[in-house]
Amino acid sequence: MGENTVSGGRQDAVVQADTVHNVTITSPAQSQESLPRYLRDPDRWPLTDEWEALAAGAHRARPGDDGSKLPPYVERDVDAVLREAVARGGLIVVVGDSTAGKTRASYEAVRAVLPGRRVVAPPPGGHLERAPEVVERAGVPCVVWLDDLERYLGPEGLEPDVLDDFIRLDVPVVATMRLKPYETFSRAYETYGVDREDDIGSRVLRLAEVVDMNRLWSEVELSRAGDCDDSRIVDAVAHHGTYGLAEYLAAGPALLREWRHAWAAQGHPRGAALVSAAVDLTRSGLRGPYPQAMLVELHGHYLYAAGGRVLRPEPLEEAFAWASRVRLGVTSLLMPVGEQQWAAFDYLVDAADSAVPGWTWDCALAGAADDKDGLAIGVNAYRADEDGVAEAAWRPLVDAGHTGATNNLAILLARTDRPDEAERLYRRALDNGHASAAHNLALLLAKTGRTDEAERRYRHLHDNGHPKAAYNLAILLARTDRPDEAERFYRHAHDNGHPKAAHNLANLLNRTGRTEEAEQFYRHAHRDGQPNASYNLAILLARTGGTDEAERLYRRLHDDGHPKAAHNLAALLRRTGRADEAEALRSRLPEVEE
Repeated sequence: MGENTVSGGRQDAVVQADTVHNVTITSPAQSQESLPRYLRDPDRWPLTDEWEALAAGAHRARPGDDGSKLPPYVERDVDAVLREAVARGGLIVVVGDSTAGKTRASYEAVRAVLPGRRVVAPPPGGHLERAPEVVERAGVPCVVWLDDLERYLGPEGLEPDVLDDFIRLDVPVVATMRLKPYETFSRAYETYGVDREDDIGSRVLRLAEVVDMNRLWSEVELSRAGDCDDSRIVDAVAHHGTYGLAEYLAAGPALLREWRHAWAAQGHPRGAALVSAAVDLTRSGLRGPYPQAMLVELHGHYLYAAGGRVLRPEPLEEAFAWASRVRLGVTSLLMPVGEQQWAAFDYLVDAADSAVPGWTWDCALAGAADDKDGLAIGVNAYRADEDGVAEAAWRPLVDAGHTGATNNLAILLARTDRPDEAERLYRRALDNGHASAAHNLALLLAKTGRTDEAERRYRHLHDNGHPKAAYNLAILLARTDRPDEAERFYRHAHDNGHPKAAHNLANLLNRTGRTEEAEQFYRHAHRDGQPNASYNLAILLARTGGTDEAERLYRRLHDDGHPKAAHNLAALLRRTGRADEAEALRSRLPEVEE
């Protein structure tokens, strides 16, 4: 049998023979109908050269004098770094606030660096597990585009194996992500100990090259914008004030002001309440868009809390019309998505800073459609210190055998002083193969005094490459009076990027009299923004003759609210002959131990 070549991709079964009698050939069922719609016809994927920015997800601006939908692109400071990253390939994630210009900059980078490629752009929440095989069969250069990456993280989305397949095929994956969802996914475990989407999202983001996009424009960027003759950009440069140009062009500040002002009597309080309902549902973690009936039911709570009939709310139909009216030719407060479905303008979601009220958490829990919603609501509630909501979100998933929720609930139980049940759930999650449960169990064992088993688990995790095991093992060794071995593991953790290892290592070195090296590590942690490291560096400097720098550090820490910095500053002032200033400072402070 000779080698067979099939036009247009790979054929699963090919028979070549001179004569064939009574043979039936059966190939695996791979019908076009079984594929997600966006994968069925690669010839319809747009070419980067012809692709439009609005189709990529860029925020609209008001129409130009010539009728153009978007202003010309103004070069951003991050462009060179972003374009180099896109050229290298892999997963590139541009992170920043809503309307910071992430999508436009990423779009321009793809067009500049990857001309002639087909753009694979799944719909929000689109399944990705079969995309690599379709791309490989298509046999044409491609780039995968994932605007608002959080919509694609999780089972059947951009899982690590799917990303590996794209990398193997030399297909760059270029994504954007708002800062708040990025922190939820990438730092939920690091900061709060909890997993979202079985930790798939955070594992994927650990594989990404992250490019940060600032909301506020630099002086150099503003200068470039000032050289532009487009009336929209000229107006933005003149009036943006404390806002970034991109957010001004996208009408974010204007819509935020209108939403806030609408609560006034004879304003549009019912419309404002509908917007609040959609905004807070988004913040709860429940995926949108939201049914109109859900917003109608929920908005009454907001309206009542703000004054109810005193506000003389407008009729419901008028409220929806007001909330969905396009402002400045750009966007609306509520955006229609399909039949009787609504989503909030994401700028408003990022700008909201009040606590999500209890009635909205209840609505989110009742509206959770699947495990993905339940996990996300639980994580957002946990981060907001709504422990009861988080437990209510995760309990049903635990009962159904969901390992990620089991690990998460164990973390919550440990935090709320229920260690026995937490341990049982950690062990259950561990028995079911959950990657984070072993480390979390070791933390609980160390906290409850079972240091021998905790140490064994930390050592096993460290030997198997767990990124945090060395740091926590070092803490345990230091507490059990084994400073030499603790130092070794702190150094290992620091060399591998653990953010807190430098400070702890500096403390250990300081306690053992190696002040010069301790100062180096304190300075490293100080540069990383750790206030306690700055405080301890100031103490060390005051003791070793660096009083001027110690004073500057104490003053800065005091201005930033450090609880002990002012007392130590007063002591330093007294020692250096400024007793009057020291006494004046002390007279304004509560008593604490120095």
